[in-house]
Amino acid sequence: MMGDSMKLQLVSAIQLEEVTLQEQHSDKQQASQSCTSGITDLEVMVRADDQTFSVEQAVETIGFGRFHILLFIIMGSTNVVEAMEIMLLAVISPEIRCEWYLKDWQVALVSTMVFLGFMVCGVFSGYIADRYGRWKVVFGGFVWSAYFSLLTSFAPSYGWFIFLRSMVGCGVAGVSQGFVLKTEFIPAKYRAYLLPLATIFWMLGSVLIILLGMLVVPTLGWRWMIRLSVTPSVILIFLFKLIPESARYNVSAGKVDEAVKTLQWIASMNRASLPPGRLVEPVLRQRGSWRILLGSSLRRTSFLLWYSWFVASFAYYGSVLSSSELLEKNLLCVTNADLEHQIKHKHEDGVCYCIPFEMKDYWTLLISSLGEVALVPLNIAMLNIFGRKMAMSVLQLLAAIFFMLVNICSTMWGFTVLLFLLRSLVSMNFNVVYIYTAEVYPTAARSLGMGFCTSFSRIGGMIAPFIAQVLMTQSVIVALTPFAVACLVCALGNFLLPIETKGRALLQSS
Repeated sequence: MMGDSMKLQLVSAIQLEEVTLQEQHSDKQQASQSCTSGITDLEVMVRADDQTFSVEQAVETIGFGRFHILLFIIMGSTNVVEAMEIMLLAVISPEIRCEWYLKDWQVALVSTMVFLGFMVCGVFSGYIADRYGRWKVVFGGFVWSAYFSLLTSFAPSYGWFIFLRSMVGCGVAGVSQGFVLKTEFIPAKYRAYLLPLATIFWMLGSVLIILLGMLVVPTLGWRWMIRLSVTPSVILIFLFKLIPESARYNVSAGKVDEAVKTLQWIASMNRASLPPGRLVEPVLRQRGSWRILLGSSLRRTSFLLWYSWFVASFAYYGSVLSSSELLEKNLLCVTNADLEHQIKHKHEDGVCYCIPFEMKDYWTLLISSLGEVALVPLNIAMLNIFGRKMAMSVLQLLAAIFFMLVNICSTMWGFTVLLFLLRSLVSMNFNVVYIYTAEVYPTAARSLGMGFCTSFSRIGGMIAPFIAQVLMTQSVIVALTPFAVACLVCALGNFLLPIETKGRALLQSS
């Protein structure tokens, strides 16, 4: 019995020691895990502090939302203002010709002076936008163009009229920088959808000014039409305060805190959040420098784009002013023309004539203006499938063909369709050139690049009236051929562009 008792005690002691050893081992494991867990948490905190993000990453993370709808409506409305100021020239040309007994070259000079003001101020506004901010330039453009447009309606003479219209062109150059501001807020995958849709606003501007011409000019005259056309600019001056300064510009200028506040506000509007970490971007000391545009990486792109913009404007305003001139002077080869359209109106021995638009002429202009948006779905598909370069080449090639088709004899309805499709093509091409330019240039010189490009485009706009409104009287085919040839050469030149921007992030520097 004694022996059994001692064995039992010995077994119990051994079991107790094993339990104690297991508990000690378990405690060590827990302590080790706890220590490891503490280090991991610390590492996570350190890593969180070290995380950084760029404006591009923030824009992509926030995504599309309510802010972009607001941006699309307000910034798209800048196109309404620009379109109304440009299309106004086509509507009032017959009226000012009658009031001041103008010759063809004097009517053409009105458009040229507007584009001269745009060209001179285009580069300057781009430089100011890169150096001091996009928002200030666009807002100043609204105020400037509205003020001088209103003064135009009180012009006592032809000389005052063309001077004041050139000042309007200078203001519109600032307004056009709104395209850069808008582009810098839109995520990459949405740019090919939202930016072409902005054509809707340009069409609305064209339609508004033609409707004003139909309703106001016959009763109150062209001066009241101009006064009423200033209304959208005045409204946008107040609405534009809802749009912030570009976050990309702010970080390039070293204003990181302002950029973060802007991005946080956009994120809250879109019910999203910023990426983890802090916003870090290098400050770009060389902003708004022409050397960036002509550097080795962008030199060929810049030269080819300048010509593309020249052709885009030359073809667009050529189509607009040609339509007005062909209708005003009944120069179309209409197979079923009524008695009124069989009379060809031309200058003889320098004598001026006065032939205001008829209501049917306004309707033809109105229908052709609707062509601005007719092919927008096709434009979006081309941008997303083929890219920017191929889209420009195809559109310019088709525009060249349709310019020549205007020379053939057709019914009045047939010409309306031709002008409608031609207007669609040149408008789509202008839109794609805008998109490509805003995407290919870096933030450090994006506005300056756009300014140079728009200035070259206005050279095309300055030449177009003398062909569409002066040479057209001599020969329709001779007047339309330069537009077709320019489009054809540009379509081939676009294949030499070295950069395709489809799906590419916007660069901060070159």
